[in-house]
Amino acid sequence: MSIDTRTCDIAIIGGGLGGVAAALSACAAGASVVLTESTDWLGGQMTSQGTSALDEHPYIETFGGTRTYYELRERIRSHYRARFGIERMPNGAPLNPGNGWVSNLCFEPIVGAHALEAMLAAHIESGRLTILYGVELIAAEVEQDTIRSVTLAAGTNSEITVVANMFLDATDLGDLLPLVGAEYVTGAEAFDDTAEPFAPAGPPRPTEVQGFTFPFAVEYCPGEDHTIPKPAGYEYFCATQPYTLTLAHRSGPPRPFRVFEHSPTGLPPFWTYRRLLDGSLDSSGQARDIAMINWPGNDYHHGDILGADHPERAHLLHEARNLSLGFLYWLQTECPRDDGSGFGYPGMRLLPEVMGTADGLSKAPYIRESRRIVARTRILATDILDVGQDSARAINHRDSVGIGWYHMDVHPANGNPIDRYEPTKPFQIPLGALIPQRVRNLLAACKNIGTTHLSNGAYRLHPVEWNIGESAGILAAMCCAENLDPAQVHADSRRRMRLQSLLLKRGIPLAWTLDVPYDHPLFELTQHLCVAGAIVSEGPRSRSLNILPDERLMSVELEAVRVAADQFDLHLPADQNEYLTWAAVCQLLQSNV
Repeated sequence: MSIDTRTCDIAIIGGGLGGVAAALSACAAGASVVLTESTDWLGGQMTSQGTSALDEHPYIETFGGTRTYYELRERIRSHYRARFGIERMPNGAPLNPGNGWVSNLCFEPIVGAHALEAMLAAHIESGRLTILYGVELIAAEVEQDTIRSVTLAAGTNSEITVVANMFLDATDLGDLLPLVGAEYVTGAEAFDDTAEPFAPAGPPRPTEVQGFTFPFAVEYCPGEDHTIPKPAGYEYFCATQPYTLTLAHRSGPPRPFRVFEHSPTGLPPFWTYRRLLDGSLDSSGQARDIAMINWPGNDYHHGDILGADHPERAHLLHEARNLSLGFLYWLQTECPRDDGSGFGYPGMRLLPEVMGTADGLSKAPYIRESRRIVARTRILATDILDVGQDSARAINHRDSVGIGWYHMDVHPANGNPIDRYEPTKPFQIPLGALIPQRVRNLLAACKNIGTTHLSNGAYRLHPVEWNIGESAGILAAMCCAENLDPAQVHADSRRRMRLQSLLLKRGIPLAWTLDVPYDHPLFELTQHLCVAGAIVSEGPRSRSLNILPDERLMSVELEAVRVAADQFDLHLPADQNEYLTWAAVCQLLQSNV
């Protein structure tokens, strides 16, 4: 047995979007980092898990992501600008290589992986960052609530021990949590515990975990036959899943989609839902249409992957692969044809090269729900749901370390076939949700933060996971540099504000201010004021995501700004009145620094 030891400031376990963003920000802050990844691609849900059609919000092109998240998106688009020979979409919109209707940015997974590698390259070259690919977490050493090291298997006869000051769990299943004895929850909390709408009555349901998926990519070759062998269990899944292009809806009629055509009711084609490449965009005529299939038909919710032991997990993953291949087989053989001429599209050809695998399925399953830390702050569905609220934003968290927005999208779970897609308000990421109750040098850095089963449905998407990881990396670097525990930062308002200043300087918004983005001269001060409570329910800025910097403040707003500014030792002259604009107030405050 070969045993290697690595020493660093910060060990980040898991190379998904949260892990990569954490490594990027921690290295930029001067920390030494070891980042681990179980596959050979960084990027998690965006790459190795096949969902390279980004789940984002309506404002993403101008606001709602961090500066580095926008850099990632720009690197992907730059690749296709050069490859396709076009700058924008034919209608003038930002380039979307797949032109899929679920997302503003759909692309091949390998392009995302290469973009991430390029963003990390300088830190690797400097020696600050070491990436360990193809490793599996197997053990941890903990003393007096402090993690000393973790051990990873690197092949059959090799182990690597990583000794660090801070440890970030950025694994999709929260795999580090049980190994270090951190308290966590799984599945659905009870209504008696959370009082959330849609939470189940009775006891909690820890095995009610959202389904996971093995996406795959296909092209369509009319007149050819690329039908795969019928997978094991096909008849069972065909009947029980069921395999269909008609989506049931809890509060309305079913929605029947067609494969390549719009439905009679105007629904867009199934084929373009998560299309990764639109061949018509390539001016050279070399590109082909490539669709990525991630549909209710191949969501696997027939077992609890979090509670399964190793043999049971292997069985669940095997069944989930057959489920996905079975959906492809159904599309090739039994799917009703758009023109009513029969069944099946045998010309759908599986493209293993797109996913970088032999079987054509994603390298790893797309995981929607993780173990979740018992955190210092628990995010409830009631904090973010758009139910009877006049405010344009979800509740304000004064310890905010980022923002996000997505519907509360909860897929069918083990033992519960009901899905939820509930509207939410644009929300924040509270620092307390990243910090466990007890383990001193551990942070959650992806979808394993302190959400509930329901609120996780809004916090698990691409830009939110990136923001969580990026903020966790900055906090971890701050703790290493100043010999602090994360809980000490959270408990001390001055330290917390200092952390927030570091985040803002890196271009990480802490509050929703559409018309004051991260490159606006008033960005940092505006963000500080908003987080500190400057937006009051009586004012127009509460009912809009805009700050309206050139419009005057009402007297109640001016007083709220004054109180908020006092927290930063910025004092507004007492003789100022409500005729001041937000911009004028900010300029007065800045002049008194």
